[in-house]
Amino acid sequence: MQGGGNVLTSLLPLIVLFGIFYFLVIRPQQKQAKAHKEMLASLKKGDKIITNGGLICEVVKPEEDFIKVKLNDDTVVKISREFVAKKIDA
Repeated sequence: MQGGGNVLTSLLPLIVLFGIFYFLVIRPQQKQAKAHKEMLASLKKGDKIITNGGLICEVVKPEEDFIKVKLNDDTVVKISREFVAKKIDA
């Protein structure tokens, strides 16, 4: 019985360390990824976004894999959904 107790006491710090790591690193990243995915799914015409490159654009037409955005009055470009950093709330 004492051999089993020694194994438990030697594994306990590892279990506690994994629990701390999960709640401080893994879980917040999962929440952030889920919120970003929901934001991408809810984009609609007229929303202002910031791309990963730092461009501030207005959504013209959200498509399945790409988004058509307006950079200024004349320029409309198509970007991949993966490059949208965040949505600007007015």
